[in-house]
Parts: sequence; C-alpha cells; structure tokens
Amino acid sequence: MAKTEPSVDQWLAEAKADPVAAQCGMFLTHNGVVRITPKQQVREGVEGLGEVVAVEFSYDAEGLAAAEAEALTWPGVYYVRTWLNEGRCEVGDSLMYVLIGADIRPNCIDALQKLVGHIKNELVVEKEIFA
Repeated sequence: MAKTEPSVDQWLAEAKADPVAAQCGMFLTHNGVVRITPKQQVREGVEGLGEVVAVEFSYDAEGLAAAEAEALTWPGVYYVRTWLNEGRCEVGDSLMYVLIGADIRPNCIDALQKLVGHIKNELVVEKEIFA
C-alpha cells in the first residue's frame, strides 16, 4: 500500500469531539477497497479480463478539497472528512475513506452517496493491473 491507512475509530473520536458534533445525529463511513474482480466485469458484465492484482491510483487533491467544502453546504451535513490512497494498491488495500456527519439519516446517506460518487466519477484515476 502506498499510504498508511487512517484509523476510523480515531476519526470518529475526533468527529464526536468537534464542536459541530452536537448537530450530528448520524455518522457514516465508506471504505473503498481494491477487489480482485475487474470493474468492467462487475459493472458491465464483461468476462475474460482476468483477475485484478493491483490498482494504480491517483486523485485530484484540489478537487477533493473543493468537494469536501461543497459537501458541507448540503442539507443537514455538518462534518466531512476524506482520505485517498496513492500509487500501487494491492487487492485488499484501501483506496478511500469518507466520513460524513449529518443531522438525520436520509441527509447522511444521501451526502455519503453523492460525495463518494463525485470522487469516484470526477476526481480519481484508477488503472487496474491484471494477473
């Protein structure tokens, strides 16, 4: 793995100690991980690609900072934290962590889905490496 993973337990402790925590009725985390099954196979049903052994992973750091700031303007969202890996990541390695704190469940779920989708679709470059 290219970078050291954060501790979600530590992240939650820090989030709950933040002054905005009193507004949050829910925290959700996302942990994206390198899987052995190719993206095209999972998403499009393409067979015969082989097994993934690693992913070359990079991201737009400025875009990520802007996405975090934007997420804090969404309904009910009070806390946002992200971590993205870089470089060659092996199967099982974490690619991404996202933590969202929001007032109510629907706002928290929607924000997590929207932010992760934006990061995956607009801010990261993933190149699967096959066996």
